[in-house]
Amino acid sequence: MKYVVLLMADGELSAWSTMSDEDKQAVMRQFEDFDAACRDREGVEILAAEALGAGDTATVVRTRGGERVVTDGPYAEAVEELGGFYLLEAPDLDVVLELLTVLPSYDIQVSPVIDPS
Repeated sequence: MKYVVLLMADGELSAWSTMSDEDKQAVMRQFEDFDAACRDREGVEILAAEALGAGDTATVVRTRGGERVVTDGPYAEAVEELGGFYLLEAPDLDVVLELLTVLPSYDIQVSPVIDPS
């Protein structure tokens, strides 16, 4: 089964630019540890993963009543913003949730990917 894991930047991670090099390296080691844990776990594969630009670099496309409007900035005013994502192949949700304990302290949304066929 495929799962998309959305990492919501909040707290210390939203202040990346003010973190010391040592703290940044510690956070990056957690991502490396997560990658290794996924590689080492049978039936788990990282299909895609990316860090995303800050919310104020986003472009939002909304369609209302057939009208398309393009605006700069995040989708909604919020304290949190989408910081990155993983697309995982895993046997089940419990395996994904166990592996996510290795990541830094993000708020995380996990959604199964559905097969529309």
